[in-house]
Amino acid sequence: MTLVEVMIAVALGSMLMAAGGSLWIFGSRSFLAMSNYTELDKKSRNALDRMSQDIRQATAVTAFTKNASTRLLTVTNAIAGKQISYIWRATSRTLSCLKAGQPEQIYLTECDRWDFELYQRTPNNGGTYVFYPATNAAGAYDLSICKLIDMTWKCSRTILGNQANTESIQTAQVVLRNKQ
Repeated sequence: MTLVEVMIAVALGSMLMAAGGSLWIFGSRSFLAMSNYTELDKKSRNALDRMSQDIRQATAVTAFTKNASTRLLTVTNAIAGKQISYIWRATSRTLSCLKAGQPEQIYLTECDRWDFELYQRTPNNGGTYVFYPATNAAGAYDLSICKLIDMTWKCSRTILGNQANTESIQTAQVVLRNKQ
């Protein structure tokens, strides 16, 4: 083989290796993104199932805090004598549940945001979905009239060192069924 043939072979081999390497990296990132999305979606659905079961059985919302770094929502079931608090902490990016007499359970990790709104009543049966904030005439929250909680959260993960949003925003509207 001559020097020219060797150089052409090395150049062609290098181009094939670069193409194969870039395909492998792209495939790995796509596979990681899909597996992250699947796992985050599973955790979100599990958290929603657990939270909605407790909130539906609640008789009242007793406390809430909506400040930027820590958010708290406390519901109670006066019939069963249970109190449950949901706490989101921006610093640890966790959403946890604290039930009276039990240790705190973390429902979501890598949770970038958790927001909630309080509403007076459930939607009308006639197909009109109008929600009225649980506020009094002065515009301040009145927990005694809260009947529905509208929650949204967003989780994300790091993929190969880069922050990547691999979970779309989850939204849930949960009605306090035992509220009179």
